[in-house]
Parts: sequence; structure tokens; C-alpha cells
Amino acid sequence: MVAAFAAGLLSATTGVLPVAGMISPAQAEEVKTFTDTTRLVSVGGALTEIIYALGLEDKLIARDRTSIYPETVKKLPDIGYMRQLSSEGILSVAPTAMLVIEGSGPAETMDVLKRASVPMIIVQDQYTTEGITNKINAVGQALGAQDKAAALAEKVRTDLKAVEAATSKITEKKRVLFILSRQGGRLMASGRETAADGMIKMAGGINAIDEFQGYKQLTDEALDKAAPDMILLMNTGPDKASNDYSDLLANPALAATPAGRNKAILAMDGLYLLGFGPRAAEAARDLAEGLYGKAVQ
Repeated sequence: MVAAFAAGLLSATTGVLPVAGMISPAQAEEVKTFTDTTRLVSVGGALTEIIYALGLEDKLIARDRTSIYPETVKKLPDIGYMRQLSSEGILSVAPTAMLVIEGSGPAETMDVLKRASVPMIIVQDQYTTEGITNKINAVGQALGAQDKAAALAEKVRTDLKAVEAATSKITEKKRVLFILSRQGGRLMASGRETAADGMIKMAGGINAIDEFQGYKQLTDEALDKAAPDMILLMNTGPDKASNDYSDLLANPALAATPAGRNKAILAMDGLYLLGFGPRAAEAARDLAEGLYGKAVQ
């Protein structure tokens, strides 16, 4: 499931490699509150988490493949991967309301749903504190739970401020290299304006890659220049169970970096780390503690 989430980062229109055919907020109906939420479909793991955090999960009748938290949500019908949605699959569950994270698609599917008069609200996805609280409030307004959403947004904001305060006293910031994938020895890393970039900054770190936006393949020269103190990964695949990163460190250029020499590698759950939902402050603190240890506890 998280592997699909990771794959989506490679084709997202926000902070990743642009792809034609995805829907943006400007293309969505200017609707802010649903009139009927009895059959709600959620597309986007963070949106689904927010629905649960607001105590409105009973309205959900289906979810997309990136919606994997909390565990009980997996019992709901899966309408497919958020960037490869099928109008037939969605229409088969007869939704009265559909919350969709920005960048979902393809646009052709969204056009069919629009012509079928499926009420839909597109929620922006931004990798900042303000972006998270706006997302929470947008979901709250869509579902008529503004007061609950405001309280949740304030809690997340307060918790993120606490992480910021804890890391502000760190004088030597760690340089962090987030590697999205490493198939065939080719390292795909995070540049500016990505979810990984936003989370690294929230945790008081420095993104070791600042020469490009989105996710790109790294050259040996770029790795040498990046000089990361910590390598950050998503704990998917065999690494999740074994914590064996010998294949990663077999890359001579990576092994020669400070992180490689010290075997400083941290793996975290993908949705938890990069979802930018209600658990963002917890993820930022966990990452900060992984970087700086007791200094931020």
C-alpha cells in the first residue's frame, strides 16, 4: 500500500515531476460544503486520516488505495489508486460526496464524475504548517464540522510549534538526503518543494539537495556535493523487516558521504512521514529525535 503511495510521489503535480491530466483546485467546482454526506468517498490518505480524526468515519463508504490509516479503514471498498481512478469503480459505490486530494486523476475520470453530477471537493496539498491546517479546515467545512476541525487544526499547529521550539536550539543542523527509490542502483532523491523537503525542515533539518525541485535521479557528483549527515527512507519492501541497507551502501558515492561512512540511515512509514495530515507533528518530532536524539526530547 505504501509502495503505491511512494509511486505516486513520482507522478504528483505538486512538488514532484509534473504529469498532464491531473485535476487541480482551479478545475474543481466552487463548492465548500456538501449537502449530503451519507455516502462519502475519500481520495488521499491524509484526507481520510482527517475524517477519522474528526470522528466522521461512519460517513465513509469507500476509500482510495493510499488511505491505509487507521487500520480499520482497510475494511472499506478500495476504489483504486488516487492517480489512476476509474469512473466506473467510483460510480458503482454511488457516492453522495467525494473528497479528493489535489493531484488526483486522471482528468478524464474527473470529467466523467462531474458530468454524472457527483458532488466533489478538491483539497489543496501544501507541505507547511499552514497547508496542513488549511487542509483540516477544508475537510471540516466540507463535512459541516467546522468547530471540530478548528480545534484539531489548532492542536496540530500547537504541536508543530513545540517541535519548532525544540529544534530551534540545535546549532548544528543535520543535512538530510531523502531517497525515494533506488532501483538498479539509481537513486531518486528529493529536491525543493516536495513533501520530504517540507518534513525535513519541520524537523529542524536541512534538505541536502537544494539545486532542483521535485524528485530526480542523483549523479555521483551531486551526492558528493550534497554531503548528507543522514539518509532518510520510507520503510517499505524487505528493508521494513530487516533494516538491511547493504544494497544502499554498496553505492560507492553514497558510502563515501558522511551518512554513508557512519551508516546513519533512518526509515519511517511513508504515509506517516509524508502525508501531512493530523499526525504531521508526531512525524516531525520522531524525525527530529532521529536526527538529534535527546537534544529535542
